[in-house]
Amino acid sequence: MLPTVVAGAAFALGLFLVLDRAGWFQRGPDVAPRPVEPRGDLMAIEQTTTSIFERFAPSVVHITTEALARTMYGLRRFQEGTGTGFLWDDTGTVVTNYHVVKTVVEQGSQLKVALGDELYDGAVVGTSPRYDIAVVRIVAPPRGLVPIPIGSSADLKVGQFVLAIGNPYGFDRSLSTGIISALNRSIGTRESGQMDGLIQTDAAINPGNSGGPLLDSAGRLVGMNTAIYSPSGTSAGIGFAVPVDTINEVVPSLLDGSAAQRHLGVTVGQAVPVDPSTGFKVGVPVLGVEPGAGAAAAGIRPFELRDERIAGWGDIILAVDGSPVRDVDALRRVLRGRKRGETVSVKLLRGDSDAAQVVEVPVALK
Repeated sequence: MLPTVVAGAAFALGLFLVLDRAGWFQRGPDVAPRPVEPRGDLMAIEQTTTSIFERFAPSVVHITTEALARTMYGLRRFQEGTGTGFLWDDTGTVVTNYHVVKTVVEQGSQLKVALGDELYDGAVVGTSPRYDIAVVRIVAPPRGLVPIPIGSSADLKVGQFVLAIGNPYGFDRSLSTGIISALNRSIGTRESGQMDGLIQTDAAINPGNSGGPLLDSAGRLVGMNTAIYSPSGTSAGIGFAVPVDTINEVVPSLLDGSAAQRHLGVTVGQAVPVDPSTGFKVGVPVLGVEPGAGAAAAGIRPFELRDERIAGWGDIILAVDGSPVRDVDALRRVLRGRKRGETVSVKLLRGDSDAAQVVEVPVALK
């Protein structure tokens, strides 16, 4: 009898172990939704970014250009390009890049401006290809538009936190964040040629972001995203923005119809040291002269570069109307508020380093 009981108990234990290992006695999953853990307060940086985005994303517009094409079914419209813009005022004025609306100006393409889910017709008011800036007017805009507050780019510092809002690849009102990674950058573009004094940022900027605002941590406009450096054509962490001080100078002249490009008609490079006996420590070299502009008429000479070496000595701008020109921003500041056709006195260092001399020439502003 005892062996039978022991054998039965051993069988029952073995069966239990087999079934337990197979999961027969495990508790089934709870099919009810899991309770939500309280989040708590957002971090300070999160509060800043979310607050700025919620306040100013409605001030960012989506710009598209459309063209007519002949098909087997007749004339049809198709989308040519896409970009971003931002509200300059509450009357429907939008600022964007010139290259975003270039086909509208040169080929008569149609312009559409999207504010959220609403689509409006747009018209180009004025352009400044030199600075890659364009002003667009929304036709019959809605009420209650909120422009982005204007900051300053003169006091920006490398390392400052910045936010970019735009429409990369057509994804409306996308936010990216980063820092200012460099200042006073110069790049070459197809539409504007040499562009100087740009803000460099590592905030992700992709095709479609062009014309979008670059904001500081106070939610102020400090620049307009305009270009990226990338072998692949996508964000590589190197983006460039037109400084807001330039925008705030150019846009009013486009709005009042004068479109006064108050410049000498030169392209300049980054500052270089000069002989202190000239009375100056640095100047900006002339790298190009615009045909027909005041600088060309005054005989200002550009440097000739070949294989990144000086093949011909040009002029170095030391001062304008007695104000030292230490960089591109200084040149713009001294010309700010001047009128087209006004004559300024430009002090130059002319000739190679061994036979250089200081000369002064009058230049009519363009």
